[in-house]
Amino acid sequence: MAFINDNYLKLKAGYLFPEIGRRVRTFSEANPQANVIRLGIGDVTRPLPPAILKAFHDAVDDLSRVETFAGYGPEQGYDWLINAVIEKSYKPLGVSLATTEMFISDGSKCDCANILDIFALDNKVAIGDPVYPVYNDTNVMIGRTGEADDKGYYKGIVYLPCTEENKFIPALPTEKVDIVYLCFPNNPTGAVATRDELKKWVDYALANDAVIFFDAAYEAFITDPSIPHSIYEIEGAKKCAIEFRSFSKTAGFTGVRCGLVVIPEELTARTSSGEPYSLNKLWLRRTTTKFNGASYPVQKAAAAVYSDEGWRQTREVIDYYMENARIIREGLADAGLTVYGGVNAPYIWLRTPGGMTAWDFFDKLLTECNVVGTPGSGFGPSGEGFFRLSAFGNRDNVIEAVDRIRKNLT
Repeated sequence: MAFINDNYLKLKAGYLFPEIGRRVRTFSEANPQANVIRLGIGDVTRPLPPAILKAFHDAVDDLSRVETFAGYGPEQGYDWLINAVIEKSYKPLGVSLATTEMFISDGSKCDCANILDIFALDNKVAIGDPVYPVYNDTNVMIGRTGEADDKGYYKGIVYLPCTEENKFIPALPTEKVDIVYLCFPNNPTGAVATRDELKKWVDYALANDAVIFFDAAYEAFITDPSIPHSIYEIEGAKKCAIEFRSFSKTAGFTGVRCGLVVIPEELTARTSSGEPYSLNKLWLRRTTTKFNGASYPVQKAAAAVYSDEGWRQTREVIDYYMENARIIREGLADAGLTVYGGVNAPYIWLRTPGGMTAWDFFDKLLTECNVVGTPGSGFGPSGEGFFRLSAFGNRDNVIEAVDRIRKNLT
C-alpha cells in the first residue's frame, strides 16, 4: 500500500491564487456580461521586448541546424548568460561574483521551494507575515511544522509581523532562528528595506550562524537610488545569504520561465556533527541531480535582456508598469483610501475601508466594480484588513479599474 505525505493535509485551504480564480469564474459564469478587470495575480501583460523576442527566435533557429544545434546544456546554466547577469546586474552595484556562484533555473518560485532540499528539517525558520505564500506552504509540505493554530500560524515556524506600525519591515526575531526569509521589494506590501535595515539582518545572521533567503524578484522596480538591489551590497552578506532573482516580472518571462539563485562559495552551514560545509556544493549537487537546466532558447532570450537594446526596451516596460502603479496609488489615495507601496514595487497595498475583512472587500470589488485584487489575509494573518492590487495590467484597464473603484467607494 502506498502512503501519502500527510504534511500536505496540514494546509488548511487551497493555494491563494487558485481560490481567487475559483471565485472569479463563479462570478463570471453568473454574470457573463461583466467586463472583469484583473489586478490580482502578479502576471505581466506586455509583450516580450523586440530584442528579447529576436534572440528567442534566433535560438530556436539554432536548433534547426546541425552546426548550431544545442542539446543538454550545463544544468546550472550557460556561462554566457551567467556572465551577462554578473557584468550588467551585479558589478554596477559593486558586487563581485564568480560564475560558479550563480545558478540559472526555471523560475524563483521553484527555487524558493527547492532550496529547502539542502537544509535539515530541524532548522528553525522565520517568515514575515504577510508574505508570499510559497515560503510558508513549502515548509509545511516538507514536514518542518506542526498543525496550524486558529490564526493560521503553524507550530514550528517563527512569524515576524509586518504592520503599519513597523512600516511593514519585520523586526529581528526575539528568539534564535536558523533561516530567515526576506523579500524586498516586498510582495505583497511593496515595502523596501534601506541599507541600514538590511545591515541589521546581516549582522543578526552572522551573530547567530543563520542563513538569509533573500528574494529579490522585484529589484528592477526600485526607483530610489539609496535602496539596495541586492543583499550582497551589505558587507558580510556573502557569508550568510542566498539570493533569488527572477526574469518573470523584470522581462515579462512569466510564461517563459527563467530565474536564478546566487550561493556564494564562502557560505556554509553545519553538518549534523557540527562541521562547516559549502552550501554552494550542496546546491550544485542537487541541481545536477534533479534539474536538466533551463532551455537553450530561454537562456538566449534571458541573455538578450542585458544587451544595450534589450535593457533599454526592458526598462520601457518596467516604466510602463510603474506608471500604472502611480495611477493606482494616487487614484485610490484621492478616493480616501490608505495606500502603501507602488513607488519601488509594482504592488499597491491598501487598507480595506470601514473595517471590512479582506475577503469581504474582494467580493465587494468583484461584484460592484468588476475588479479583481488579492485579499491581504491570503498572505498571512497580519494581512487581514489589507488588500493588494497589481500594476501589471493594461493601461486602459488600470485607469478604468481605478475609476470604478473611486465611483463605488466615494
